[in-house]
Amino acid sequence: MTTTTTKKKAAAELAQATISEHDGVRYLHLGTPWVQGAMRLKKPAQIELEYVQRMMAWMLLRPADELARGHAVQLGLGAGAITRFTQGVMKMQTTVVELNPSVIAANRAFFRLPAEGQRFQVLEMDAQAWVDQIAEPGAADVLCVDLYDHEAAGPVLDSAAFYRGCARALAEGGVMSVNLFGRHASFARSAARIAAAFEGGTVISLQPTREGNTIVLALKHASLPEREELAARAVQIDTRYGLPARKWLRMIRPLPDSVLARP
Repeated sequence: MTTTTTKKKAAAELAQATISEHDGVRYLHLGTPWVQGAMRLKKPAQIELEYVQRMMAWMLLRPADELARGHAVQLGLGAGAITRFTQGVMKMQTTVVELNPSVIAANRAFFRLPAEGQRFQVLEMDAQAWVDQIAEPGAADVLCVDLYDHEAAGPVLDSAAFYRGCARALAEGGVMSVNLFGRHASFARSAARIAAAFEGGTVISLQPTREGNTIVLALKHASLPEREELAARAVQIDTRYGLPARKWLRMIRPLPDSVLARP
C-alpha cells in the first residue's frame, strides 16, 4: 500500500467536520452534538468559548516584553480560535498541527483560517509524529494542546512520552497549556505525567469551567513569577488584548500533592 493510499484510508476513518450556527455563533462538530470550537460571526478574532480563553492563560507566564514574540504551536486546530488570536491579533509566528483534513477544510471555508505564509503554517499530521519527528528541540515558545476526538471522552494523546516530547519541543522558559477534563478520572494521571515531564519547572492548573474543562499550564525550567508581577501582567493582558487575565489569576491552583506523588 502506498503512502498516499495509507493517508487517504486514515483520513476516511476520521470523523467528518460538521457546522451549526446559533445566535450569531458558528460551531464546529465532529459528527456529534459535542462542540469542538466556535466563532462569533461579527467578532471572529474574539475567543468565544471560556475554556479556550483559559488556554491563553499561558500569557501570564511570559514576560511582558516577550509576550507576543517567538513561535506559538497549536496541537489540535478546533475552530481555529487560538490560531486566529496568536497569528492575527498577537502577530506571532504560528504553526498548527491537525490530523483531520476535514477540520482543516472546515476552518478554511467557515472559520477564517489565515492563509499560509511566512508567519503561519498548517501541518496535516498526527501530533505525536510532530513531537517525535518534526519538532526541533526548543523550537516552540508556546504550545497549546487540545486533542480530543469526536466522542470528546478524553485526550487522544496523553502518554508520558508525549508530554516529554512536548517539553523537549519548548524553549527554555517556554510554556504549555493543555485542556483536560478536571472531573474525569484520568485527570490526576494526566497531570502527574505533565508534572514529571516538566520536572525542574512549574506546573499549575486553573479551576474547572462549569463544563469541567481544566487547563493545566506547564513552564519549562522556570519558576512561577511573584504575585505582584503576575498581577501587573494580568492588567496588561486585560487592557491590550481584552482577555480576562485578572480572573485567570484568581483561578490558579497548584497541583495537589496527591497528583504530584503519583508514580
